[in-house]
Amino acid sequence: MNLYRKLRKVVWQVSMTGLARGPHITRYYMYDRLRSIGARLPDRTGRVLSISHSENLVDVMKLQPCEVVSANYPEHNILALSFPSASFDYVLSDQVLEHVEGSPQQAIDECYRLLRPGGIAIHTTCFVNPIHGAPGDFWRFTPEALSLLHRNWSQVIEVGGWGNLQVWSIVQDGIRFAGIPHADWHPLHRLAVRNDPLWPIVTWIVVRK
Repeated sequence: MNLYRKLRKVVWQVSMTGLARGPHITRYYMYDRLRSIGARLPDRTGRVLSISHSENLVDVMKLQPCEVVSANYPEHNILALSFPSASFDYVLSDQVLEHVEGSPQQAIDECYRLLRPGGIAIHTTCFVNPIHGAPGDFWRFTPEALSLLHRNWSQVIEVGGWGNLQVWSIVQDGIRFAGIPHADWHPLHRLAVRNDPLWPIVTWIVVRK
């Protein structure tokens, strides 16, 4: 990082001193949208399957599960999960689909198998994003692609995306993972809620079986 970027990073950090903050810039808008969707769901209870460390979506969606089952890679693979069919009310995956080493459609079909009738899947993933292996990085998804993968489900509750080109300047300043201030006057907050549909960084879908 050059001196100019280092100075900008310090200025950003000082500007956020004492401010209440939320998720980092590529999660702030998306999690707010998911939170509002969760508040409107008629039933937020039941059994939840969290795929590859996606338990945070339980809190984001304000779910009230009777049980949360974790299926973390590599012990579990979303392409073939060892759970009975129709055994969960929710399936959650947060930034997982881009790392699936195989067919994304097979992964979505496996989630469908595991859900009870009327059950809900919540998937977040990315489109415009640097390569980030964990352990591999194979796919990118537009909102339209997520809709296509779920074309045989009964209801798409919401499919969307968030991003803008200016975000990458902030990333270069070294504060991608800094929490965004809730104060709507702050430049980082304004950037975090600015959305250009042509440049989604993250995408998501909430869908009912």
